[in-house]
Amino acid sequence: MLRKISLASVGLTVGGILAIIGFVAYAQKNATLNLVGFFYGIPILLGGLALKAAELKPTPFSQPTSPEVLTLRNKQATATQNQIRNDVTRYRYGQQAHLDDSLQRLGLSPTDEERPLLVALREEVIQGNYALILEFNSPLISLETWQEKQEKIEKFFGPDIYTKIEAKEEDKIEVALIAGIKS
Repeated sequence: MLRKISLASVGLTVGGILAIIGFVAYAQKNATLNLVGFFYGIPILLGGLALKAAELKPTPFSQPTSPEVLTLRNKQATATQNQIRNDVTRYRYGQQAHLDDSLQRLGLSPTDEERPLLVALREEVIQGNYALILEFNSPLISLETWQEKQEKIEKFFGPDIYTKIEAKEEDKIEVALIAGIKS
């Protein structure tokens, strides 16, 4: 629940309210509330603005997860799959894009301009196994490049994960991280 709340919005709201109280108290010559507004309100407001500037919104699910998939997730999902899902579906601060460090280590993000962007994710069952599917907008990194890195992706996100990489539309790449061992 708390991961879905933007700290920047909380800082802006609380800081804004305290700052306004401080200005009103200053006009009414109320020293105590004036100090609260100036010493707490303005710094919190500035902190909220700073967080807003560095905020990375959560990645949405492209389709709702069915109860069957949730049951399978609880039984089969690896720690890595759970960590990825939790990390990309919450607000992040100070990052350019979700999974930017991972993509760089995999050699799929040579520059910030070429970096594929995670636009959505979904959960499915593939051949009886739980799969976390990452949907990327990848206009400058080709499907062939992704497929060349498939073994490296499996080692990076493993153990007990194999991948399936597909292009669904032009510039759209789907990377399925599937729990289990490739058969």
